[in-house]
Formats: sequence, structure tokens, C-alpha cells
Amino acid sequence: MTYLAGEGRANEHTEQHLVAGDHAIMARHGYAVLDAAAAREIGVALDTPRVAYGVEVTRQVRVADPETGELHSERVAADVWHCSLSLRAEEGQLSDEQWGTIAQQFVDRMGFTEASGKAPCRWVAVRHGLSKNGNDHVHIAVSLVREDGTKATTHNDYRRAQELCRTLEVEHGLMPVDSRERGMGERGVKPAETERAARTGAVEVDAHRLERTVRAAATASVDEGEFVRRMRCAGVLIRPRFAAGRDDVVAGYSVALRPADNERPVWFGGGRLARDLTLPRLREGWPDSPQTAQGAVDEWRATSKNPWQYRPVAPGREEHAPDPKLWEQYGRELRELRAQLREVPATDRATWAHVARETAGAFAAWSQRVEATPGPLAETARELSRSAHIRAHQSKPKPVRMGSASGAAMVLMQAAVGGEGPAAEAILFRQLGRLSVALIDAHKAAGDARRAEQMSESLRRTLEAIGERMPADARTAAAPATTATLSPEEEAVRRAQRGLAAPGTRSPLPNTLTPRPRTTSDTSRQQGGHNGREGDHDHGR
Repeated sequence: MTYLAGEGRANEHTEQHLVAGDHAIMARHGYAVLDAAAAREIGVALDTPRVAYGVEVTRQVRVADPETGELHSERVAADVWHCSLSLRAEEGQLSDEQWGTIAQQFVDRMGFTEASGKAPCRWVAVRHGLSKNGNDHVHIAVSLVREDGTKATTHNDYRRAQELCRTLEVEHGLMPVDSRERGMGERGVKPAETERAARTGAVEVDAHRLERTVRAAATASVDEGEFVRRMRCAGVLIRPRFAAGRDDVVAGYSVALRPADNERPVWFGGGRLARDLTLPRLREGWPDSPQTAQGAVDEWRATSKNPWQYRPVAPGREEHAPDPKLWEQYGRELRELRAQLREVPATDRATWAHVARETAGAFAAWSQRVEATPGPLAETARELSRSAHIRAHQSKPKPVRMGSASGAAMVLMQAAVGGEGPAAEAILFRQLGRLSVALIDAHKAAGDARRAEQMSESLRRTLEAIGERMPADARTAAAPATTATLSPEEEAVRRAQRGLAAPGTRSPLPNTLTPRPRTTSDTSRQQGGHNGREGDHDHGR
């Protein structure tokens, strides 16, 4: 209650007040703004049954170390049940009365009140303005010791709460959440991850950076062994999870960023990063043969011995810049894939998920090469990847004859500075944009208008942002003009492609990782006894 009535971690709490709750508490405190004294008084009132009956409520949980992220078992006090009910930012705000009704219905149906036929629990619903992301929400705090001293059950509370939220969304005309409606939800970010990023000055949480790295490497790889090697090239720690009692069967993997000195790495399993990045799901996009399987096992064994000093067993194409002739070939493959998709039913979610994962992977690969910090390419990859987050039972191997964006991802990630030239990259960008539009159309055809609308708005914004980053003196059409009527999404893609290269680069995007040409002042600094270190720093290394 002190936290809920306080300023919040980012000073986002304003006008903290109750909108519903235990009758006695509401009678005393009403809807007035809460101060610290009122919060403590409400906390005491909520806790009175537990203290009066001397009831202890604990739970065995897996707790993450705030420094290392490693999990360990711990028995903790569990006499308070707390959750938040939140709206999408674009839904605006509800009135206190509406939130009070929703909160009352929620706790009634969760079995915490006399509506359950048992003694009630004491509870309150606190509202304190929008979150830092603009979401209208309320917090619900429930004492799990009932008025007669018995304990309220929380069995399957997460599942029951999610199902109940879906029902309340329908009853109150609210937007349903994709993770419940379509099974395409993202993995949530834990508070410890956000706090770690803030503490280290990172621009994003480790999980998001790792997701983009894994997605790019997986899409650019033709087999599992190459995937392991590409993760090493990206400077990421990776280790296998062998099947019980085996060292030749890999069941999963985990990855971590290289930590600073004297810190321990924080490991994330593939499934923790995203539903479509588990090893079984990644394998659906790679060919399976005895040779590739053995090659993968050899690489996994090598990295399992010491992830810090892993050396590839059989280095491959990831060690070399791609042949410039491949740009045209991979552009042609993307065109062929786009043509094949015209025959894929919108209801074939597994195939469309493969397309979404590979298209997202290509944008992620490009982001890896040209964006020093997450930008519009990274945002585009993240938006597209949400269409790949289907449930495991819905997934199936990629059709053998289906085209692929793997080659495009490889050259976008691995090309030497500038690659084959601005036109080649612009052509790949155009084809990837068309695949993005195809995904939007598939969602529309499948009756998922809300997801199509979200993708359309997000991609229009990010692709236009890419176009805006292209210098004005380099903006020319990358494709022949057409008199056909374009959808808003296609027009956004077309506008975003009207650029060739920034001065000094050969990429459609300013390459923030490209060393700038040395100037006379740089040379004079080196001659002044800095041994090139100051110049290297200025060059963005």
C-alpha cells in the first residue's frame, strides 16, 4: 500500500485513490487522494484478519538474483495477492465508476469475496493515473486470509485471471489482448531485467538485445551448426542443454551477453526470449540430414566445454564476406517467395509464422550491421516477429519447396561495408517490404483485423522513419514507377525505399558503425603520441 500510494518507480503515480474495495475501508477512505498515513492505515486494515488469527501464508517460489539473474528456491510470505488490470494506451481512460465495477466483478469471480459462498477477503483497488507507457490501469491488492481466518486459494490463479480478463473485455467492450485472443503474445519483461538495464545504462533489456541477435543469426544460417557459429561471431555466449544422460542429443540452448569484469552472465533460454526461438522451432526452418546433425553436435560440444573460449570446429561461410553476385540471387528468391505466398491460405498459420520469423530475421540482421543502437530496423523486426509467436502445437516444419529470406538475412548481416551497392540493398528492402505487406494482408484475410491494423500502423511509422534517415540528396526511386493503386502500407514501403546511400557509405541507411575517413587532425593526434587510440575512439570502434 505504501508503494501504491507513493510516487512510483518513475514518479508516474498521481492522484492515488481507491475506486473499489472492502466496504469498511471504502466507508472510511472513500475516493480521496491517499497520502502515506492513509496508505499505512489501509495496509493495517487489510492485514487485520491475518494478525488476529495468527495465520501464516507462504509459498515456495523460484526467485531471480537481482544481480546475476540466476534462479534459486526460496519460501516467501504470500499473504497478499496483487495484480494490475490495464488498458491499451490507444483505448483512452475509463471513469472511476467503470473501473470500480470491473474491479468488483474481477475479485468476485476470482473467489475472493462473499460471492464465493465463503467468508470474504479484505481488498482494495487503487488507481493512480497512467503508466509511463500511457496505459490506464488499476492495482488490486487482496489479503489471502479471510475474515474467519481461513486461507483463500490461489490455485491456477494466473490462468483463471487471464480467462476472466478475456470475459471482462467482451462484457465491457474493451480491446481483447492478442496473447489471449490469438495466442501471439510476447514474453513479458521482468522488473529485475528493467532495473538491471537502468543500472548498467543499457538502452534496452538484455532479453530484447539477445532476441534480435538470435533471430538474425538463426535466419541467416542454413543449418544448426552455422547458427552456433554465428552466435559466436555476434559476441554472444551460447551453451547447449543436452538431453538427460546424453552428450550427442541437444534439447535446447541458452544465451547470455558477455558481462563486465567480475560479473556473472545472465542466461536466457531460447523460449524465454520468444516462443518461436526455442530450438525445436528453429529446427523447423533448417534441413535435417545425418551430416548437418553431426556438424551441429560437434559445434554444441565445443561450446559446452567453455562458452567463453568457444572455437568453431568447422568454420563456414560466416567467416567470409558474401559474393556480390548473391545480392541479385537473393533478391530473386524473395520475389519468388512473394509469388508463392499467393497460394498459401490465410488459415495456414504455421507457414505464415515461418514467413514472419524469416522476414523479421532479415530486418534484425540488417539492424545488427547498421544500427549502433536499436532503431527503425530493430523496431520493424520486433513488430513482424509478433506474427511468429504461435503456440507450439500449431507449428509445423517449413514446406520443403517454400522460398526463404535466409539468403537476404545473410548478406544484410554479413556484407562488407556498403555491400554490393545502394541499389542492391534497396531492392532487398523493397522485397522485404512487400513480404511485410503480404503478412498484413494474411491477417486481414484470416479475420484478424486488429492485428493487421497494429502491424499497418507500426510498419508505416517505422518504414517511413527509415526513409527519413536517408539524406535528401540521395533520394531517388529504387524501383520502376507504377500506375497501380497502392495501399497505404505499400505506399509507406515505397516511400521508405526512395533512397540510395548516405554520403561516404554505400548503404540505404547511414551506417553508424562505419569508420569515417581520417582527417588531418586525426593524423596529427596519432603523431602526437596517442598510438592511434584516440583516433580509434573517434572512429566509433
